[in-house]
Amino acid sequence: MLLSRFPRVSLAHLPTPLEALPRLSKHLGGPDIYVKRDDCTGLGTGGNKTRKLEFLMAEALQRKATVVITQGAVQSNHARQTAAAACKLGMKCELVFEKRIDRPSDPYLKSGNVFLDRIYGADIREVDKGSDMTAALESVADELRNKGETAYVIPGGGSNRVGALGYVDCAYEFMTQANRMGLVIDHVIHATGSAGTQAGLIAGLKASHSGIPLLGIGVNAPRDVQEERVFKLAVETAEYIGAAGTVERKDVVADCSYIGDGYGVPTEAMNEAVLLLARLEGILFDPVYTGKALAGMIDLIRKKKFGRKDKLLFIHTGGSAGLFGYSDRLRTRA
Repeated sequence: MLLSRFPRVSLAHLPTPLEALPRLSKHLGGPDIYVKRDDCTGLGTGGNKTRKLEFLMAEALQRKATVVITQGAVQSNHARQTAAAACKLGMKCELVFEKRIDRPSDPYLKSGNVFLDRIYGADIREVDKGSDMTAALESVADELRNKGETAYVIPGGGSNRVGALGYVDCAYEFMTQANRMGLVIDHVIHATGSAGTQAGLIAGLKASHSGIPLLGIGVNAPRDVQEERVFKLAVETAEYIGAAGTVERKDVVADCSYIGDGYGVPTEAMNEAVLLLARLEGILFDPVYTGKALAGMIDLIRKKKFGRKDKLLFIHTGGSAGLFGYSDRLRTRA
């Protein structure tokens, strides 16, 4: 499946490493756990959105955009990488933040990702929790167009069929790496939120007839809502790459049992998981996405949901800059 026919701009350091986690695997008594280091994509401290932005920003350039507009929470990893990409390509960046967290702390509002957004010179606007974010983006786009700008709107998380191409490519990439390593992957696990990462991975895995099951661990929506969102985009993405009919509803699996009290609200299990991985493997996960997904994977391992000899691949989608935004809410002692 050739992706070279789609416009693309080079932003990421690829391929990202695929590494074993021997100390975590031993600590849990098996299975063997590996990590795909998409925290190492390079742009703006790295993360999964950089892969999506390679395709999205290429389309923006093709349309001669002068400004890109996107949305997310105040501590959005996607917003930070979009702001960095805009700088690299000589565009302006407008960020629309939804106030999703009740009673946010000072570090949450000023540190972490949002601090980096300001370093990159992004213009930041805020709307109330529960706002129609699509309408908010279009309102900003209309305002800027009236001022003579050529605006390109990127959905939250970069999650449309163009952005999902980044994770079609990631699926091909880690399968090539696994083949060279002689690694047979039994399960792929990752955090699922805005749906683009999971949809792209499913489309790539199904189009290549890999037979590898994918588990998304949800961070912000009930299972039925999340799976339907992913399924719709995965089908659309498969059609876009010329693999219509390869994605079935049964291919989309999301476990949304580890969200806790809501999106971006820390859980004790997440905190435990972040500390465990940092101290066993020296790798930082984030409190909103990868930390909760890691906590979910660890819990499933402890519940014997995977075989002791299975090979698990966890997709590390980045976000460690967000740890600073939660510095007052996370404990650092095990």
